[in-house]
Amino acid sequence: MSWSSVNISNITLETAFPEDEPRNERLAQVEIVLLSIIFITAGILNFGLLLLLWKRRKQLSRMRVFVFHLCVADLVVTFFQVCPQLMWDITDRFVGPDVLCRAVKYLQVVGMFASTYMIVAMTIDRYQAICNPMVKFQRRRARWNGPVCAAWCVSLIGSLPQVFIFSRVEVAPGVYDCWAQFIKPWGPRAYVTWTTLVIFVLPILTVIVCQVRICRTLHVNFHMKTQHVGEAHTKALSSRASSVAGVSKARAKTVKMTVVIVLAYIICWTPFFTVQLWSVWDVEAPTHSAIFTILMLLASLNSCANPCIYLLFSGKLPKRLVAVMCMRESELKDSIQEEATMVSSLYISLKSLSVSR
Repeated sequence: MSWSSVNISNITLETAFPEDEPRNERLAQVEIVLLSIIFITAGILNFGLLLLLWKRRKQLSRMRVFVFHLCVADLVVTFFQVCPQLMWDITDRFVGPDVLCRAVKYLQVVGMFASTYMIVAMTIDRYQAICNPMVKFQRRRARWNGPVCAAWCVSLIGSLPQVFIFSRVEVAPGVYDCWAQFIKPWGPRAYVTWTTLVIFVLPILTVIVCQVRICRTLHVNFHMKTQHVGEAHTKALSSRASSVAGVSKARAKTVKMTVVIVLAYIICWTPFFTVQLWSVWDVEAPTHSAIFTILMLLASLNSCANPCIYLLFSGKLPKRLVAVMCMRESELKDSIQEEATMVSSLYISLKSLSVSR
């Protein structure tokens, strides 16, 4: 049972009981190892970045606020999606009451919603900052970040159907598991298709539209700046040109970081949703194959990629880490030299003592 059971795969397997198709133990071991590595890596990276941003919470910019909440969303994915699936693979059955089953299924999809719509909110914020800066800066500073609150509200509300769809059911005489029950054959197809649309397709289309407009605005900005440098006495710029003439390097850098985050999300989650659609629309789909399992495991790598992307674009923390490592290396060299000096002095003293004797 792969971790795709977080929202949909269980419904594709409920026609065959576990006794009919025993699981591949070798594949299960590989899955356990991969999930363990992903769980540890994602937990350390996101928790470390979260602590770093929390210590600097008084200096957080709007972009860092989005990154902070994206880390929280990735931690939700790590502890309530990857970790339960890891335990599920170890036990081969969901161990717990019905309430825990529904809660786990709910929180698993909350993480998927939150990580997706936090990226959407981040992209829309960059769109406003680049394409409509005058409108953005005329707004009063609010105590709460509206896009962040909207993303969390959509995640918490959009995941509510999981509570009613999944439950602890008897899949075999005396064997219980956390499964979904649908009216076949259209029930699983409708559920998977709807989930793919609201969590993947529609957000990605929104992000692509915003990114295209941002790229056009940056192109106009670059063209107007070069034209302004070339002509010493130019006429007043148009309203649109003046609105984009002040795009700073810092904003352009945040736009690049957002693009990379979006690309990483698409690369990690496209195989997952493709496999899910294939599994419900094609009766002969090899849902138990190793390829299906590995492709669905790639989705959780997105929680490891996001903090790495931010650290690479920020440039501060990696430099500090390198400085610390270099400092430790220099300290190690100094200690080695001191030990060598002590050894040599001890050797000289012993030699002089032997000569005197």
